[in-house]
Amino acid sequence: MNNPIIVALDLPDPGKAFALAKMVAPFVGAFKIGSELFTAAGPEMVRQIRGIGGTVFLDLKFHDIPNTVAKAVANAVRLDVQMLTVHTSGGLDMMAAAEKSAVATAALVGTTPPLVLGVTVLTSMDRDGLSEIGCPTDVPEQVTRLASLAVKAGLRGLVCSPLEVRDLRKILPPKFQLVTPGIRPNSENLNDQKRTLSPKEAIQAGSNWIVVGRPIYAAEDPIRAAEQILASITTP
Repeated sequence: MNNPIIVALDLPDPGKAFALAKMVAPFVGAFKIGSELFTAAGPEMVRQIRGIGGTVFLDLKFHDIPNTVAKAVANAVRLDVQMLTVHTSGGLDMMAAAEKSAVATAALVGTTPPLVLGVTVLTSMDRDGLSEIGCPTDVPEQVTRLASLAVKAGLRGLVCSPLEVRDLRKILPPKFQLVTPGIRPNSENLNDQKRTLSPKEAIQAGSNWIVVGRPIYAAEDPIRAAEQILASITTP
């Protein structure tokens, strides 16, 4: 299997983030650049990660009118990212515009279209959190609803909690890619994550990629931490 570990570079210092990326690049599959790091470093961080051969997951969770999202996606394609995110709650037309823009722009610049991933329900949210924003439903039901909408829009992947992966696999197309954050090697130190699994549990449930942040970037030895996580997945 390909290395499914995406390291979340959720660090405020671009220099430290890039140093970490160079250190662990041979031991992981991709790097997530989210809002914190992108706001600090901008597109240059994407270029630096690509410069060392790293696969880039640009996790900015676009959520706007379809035309604006389509233009943002086009710029991300020109940056040469391999994955990017949009909020499924942005609706059918917005998601369809994102996917269409990814494919069309990639054809223009001669690259492979990035995987446009729909974000369903953030892993920091539970039923109470959904209720607070006016969604009178439980998390699995909302995830299923948004996942079905993403398929209808033509997306080829989703970001979801590992706890929803097994049920989603029953309704999604076979080649649909699932990226799961909220991964914790141990049950302790969950921080702000509420819906988590271990790396091995997530892969066994049907995840294609697992996003790991603090357990790697905050480890005393990030390389050893990455190796241990990969070993936990691949060991029978």
